[in-house]
Amino acid sequence: MKKIGMVNAVLVGKIVPFAKGSQSAINKKLTTDRQQASRLGFIHDEQGDRRFHGGVEKALHCYASEHYPEWRKELGEKPIFQALGAFGENISSIGLNEDTICLKDKIRIGTTLLEVSQGRMPCWKLNIRFEQHDMAQRLQNTLRTGWYFRVLDEGYIGEGDEIILCDRPYPDWPLSRIMKLIFEGCLDEQALQQVLNLPLVDSWRKLVENRLEKHLVEDWSSRLYGPEE
Repeated sequence: MKKIGMVNAVLVGKIVPFAKGSQSAINKKLTTDRQQASRLGFIHDEQGDRRFHGGVEKALHCYASEHYPEWRKELGEKPIFQALGAFGENISSIGLNEDTICLKDKIRIGTTLLEVSQGRMPCWKLNIRFEQHDMAQRLQNTLRTGWYFRVLDEGYIGEGDEIILCDRPYPDWPLSRIMKLIFEGCLDEQALQQVLNLPLVDSWRKLVENRLEKHLVEDWSSRLYGPEE
């Protein structure tokens, strides 16, 4: 076991009305209380659209706090950068990112045991939240998306907890490598087959299978830019 980072903050949010007739709990707020993590995430946290957020495979979203300075350089001092939680994260981390965390890593935080399940596929709600028409596309292009954890052993997580790597079965597959292949529209059969041999979540597996079968890259305009007004 090896310490690879620290929990900078934990955050939870409630469902409220959002843009384009939707609901969202993306506005996560810092909490100083240790949060209980169930199989579906923090018990005091909510998700506005369970079709795309939450569930066992996306129980907790982690985002590297080190990304914030990079966004400030690129987008300026937007008010939303004044506090953590800008990206709707449940865990703000220090010391790890999409290049250094790998698929299926088993991670101990506090009394929980977590497993890295997938990178985030950013959606149009980020555009509204950041008042930046292409924010979701920017996250995708930079691979600074954050990632999701499954909760293997339920427990409690709090600010200042160490992030401990317990097992790394796929050291050659940091999430950034997988996301780069997906987001850049790779159609190389050999590369896609390598990805398909990994223990992907069902939605990513179907995506790769469809690419191999149809030799076409998906149309992500609806996810990235949202429904028409």
